[in-house]
Amino acid sequence: MQSIEEKRVYGDRQGAITAYVASAMGVVRVRVAGDTVGEFGLCERCGARDVAASPDAIAVATDDDVRILGLEAESTSDREGDTPVVADDESFVETGFGPAVAVGFDGDDVLAAGPDGRVARRTAGADEWTTLSDGLETAVRAIDGDLVGTADGVYRVSDDGLEHAGLSDVRDVSAAGVPLAATADGLYKLGNGWMTVLEGPFETVAADPRSERGELVRAHAVATDGVYEFVADEWHAIDGSSEQIVGVGYGETTYAVTDEGTFLAWSDGEWRTRALGVRDVSGLAVRPERQ
Repeated sequence: MQSIEEKRVYGDRQGAITAYVASAMGVVRVRVAGDTVGEFGLCERCGARDVAASPDAIAVATDDDVRILGLEAESTSDREGDTPVVADDESFVETGFGPAVAVGFDGDDVLAAGPDGRVARRTAGADEWTTLSDGLETAVRAIDGDLVGTADGVYRVSDDGLEHAGLSDVRDVSAAGVPLAATADGLYKLGNGWMTVLEGPFETVAADPRSERGELVRAHAVATDGVYEFVADEWHAIDGSSEQIVGVGYGETTYAVTDEGTFLAWSDGEWRTRALGVRDVSGLAVRPERQ
């Protein structure tokens, strides 16, 4: 197997974006353009448990702290507007949260959860964390937007803290467009209460962050028996992977990563694959465009 540190040949292609993969070995930075996977390498050594992205930052939940990587704008002649990129002298910085198991962005604010059930917010531009819950009596499994998925169900973040919003045994949540929850007994969407979308045990769910409020552009849900895609106002099964998909992200196409460290890019009805050389992968984050 080739070393993860090896640089891959990759041209300076218009529209290239960066994806971040959380693993037990650390954070892997992957450059992709369309369905082509280019240069990738380990950019932060740590025990990464989760990773999330905003238009301006990457946050990682690690075994010892929440670390944040700031992105700065760089104007390019071949693209309209400014594109946040990683500066050569920038690195992930510690925030003083302590050990974390889940992390997410609610707008520009960072939300994080610890193994003891503590959930806190770090407001954009602030240096301190504000505790939303001293210790939920349940395991936090996922954070996205203002949704917190736990073994006890979904909680929603408010100015006063956390409010239980229903369901049970939630494995993953997605806040973009229409709130979605992957649970032990089905995939749910939030409308007039939580409504069943698909039955059976689900592990992972994600929606394109470009979805307008109340609508979905694209979404994907990973069940124990396959992968489902939402397009054209309906869910349908698509080709899965021989390995368990643990994260999904969006750019020009759909990207995913497996627990065994295989990076996937959707192309003409099938997944193109590239082994990243890491194991115990827990998540994928692709920087969304600012709306």
